Amino acid sequence: QVRLVESGGGLVQSGGSLRLSCAAEGSTFSIKATTWYRQAPGKQRELAAGILKDGTTNYAEPVKGRFTISRDNAKNTVYLQLNSLKPEDTGVYTCMVQGDYFGRKYDNWGQGTQVTVSS
Repeated sequence: QVRLVESGGGLVQSGGSLRLSCAAEGSTFSIKATTWYRQAPGKQRELAAGILKDGTTNYAEPVKGRFTISRDNAKNTVYLQLNSLKPEDTGVYTCMVQGDYFGRKYDNWGQGTQVTVSS
């Protein structure tokens, strides 16, 4: 129903910034929420930030005040602005959408993008 294409990862020094993009294609009207997850090497995947269809946002404690999630409805794209990056922010960042397609609920995942923060 919905395909996700992520971009924006890379290598950055500590204190630097990156902007990740998660572009949705397909039945985007069915998306109810978009969430960015991250997985550090050797650790479990964890939620970083999320945004609901009504614009409500939520953030994990470690990223509050540094990351900002936003949405451009015209482009069907959700962004994650990463500021004041720390080495512990290193990991694979993946976006996930939850939707309801005429009564059929679904979760779709992107392919992930690598963020590496050097000290």
